[in-house]
Amino acid sequence: MKAAVVPEVNARWELREVPVPRPAPGEVLIKVHACGVCHNDVWLTNGVYAFPPFSPVITGHEAAGEVVELGEGVTSRQVGDRVGSTWVQGGCGRCDYCKLNLPVTGQTGMNCVAPAMTGMTTQGGHAEYIAVPAHSTVIIPDGVTYEMAAPVLCAGYTAWSALRAAEAKPHERVAVLGIGGLGHLALQFSRACGFETVAVTRSPDKHDLAKSLGADIVVSSGEELREAGGADVVLVTGTSYPAGEDALQGLRVNGRIVLAGIDPAGSFTIGPTSGFFSQGQRVIGATHNGLHHLTEAFDLVASGSVIPMIEVFPKDRVAEAVEKVDKGEVRFRAVVTY
Repeated sequence: MKAAVVPEVNARWELREVPVPRPAPGEVLIKVHACGVCHNDVWLTNGVYAFPPFSPVITGHEAAGEVVELGEGVTSRQVGDRVGSTWVQGGCGRCDYCKLNLPVTGQTGMNCVAPAMTGMTTQGGHAEYIAVPAHSTVIIPDGVTYEMAAPVLCAGYTAWSALRAAEAKPHERVAVLGIGGLGHLALQFSRACGFETVAVTRSPDKHDLAKSLGADIVVSSGEELREAGGADVVLVTGTSYPAGEDALQGLRVNGRIVLAGIDPAGSFTIGPTSGFFSQGQRVIGATHNGLHHLTEAFDLVASGSVIPMIEVFPKDRVAEAVEKVDKGEVRFRAVVTY
């Protein structure tokens, strides 16, 4: 099969011929039709994260395709099912975290001593085929194309999980910080739920687009958010925690700020003069918070309430797609077809 291989740290991705994986017991073999490029894929390539321990290195955790073969014992999926694979496949089952018997979520990947993580500890989805545990897949609704499904499997999953974690009430106002791969979906999720929604972006060229995606107003900073009346919920969807810290200025009393994006270098700091202790506010971390949330996100996409904005690349241009993501030149999610 053809696969996008990362030869080594900081190397350009290469399309190579590699063996087709075989599904082990409990696994399904998926013919990948599309796979999104997450910024985590770029950070793996650039050495920000530990380079994957398998060879050849094939990353990617937004693979959408068709089940073509069942491993022994699989009853929950059938050949022909349209499915997506997820980032965290499962935990080791034996470490202190796994002994808590919590549902498999992004939290599992960050706490288990030996998690199975697509594209990080096991082969990823930037290939024509991928074998993954059947229980780590979700059915893609009819009417949602593979290309549209791919970004929902990480960006959409994360954005929706963040909104759900905030437990926003019908009368509350939601602000989305960072209008990118996650943020453009978070805006639409908030609008679909009927919340008054504020977009926070320092990019003037995104103001009109943010309004078209569901923002009632657009501001450029935490100070402007405060001057506009503040927000009960702030979803930090970009890659800058200092920007999230700035947005605290606009968080209302008893508000919640949710860190959904990843900043591999910066820190989220609550300053000594913020008065945070007296505001009843909460800082919440959110990632992939359970496959039921992913199903809910897909339902909103299937209804037409949320439409991922994607740029599609054929597999022979995968290296170009990765480079454009690294430079921030994609609006808003790169998807590679296989």
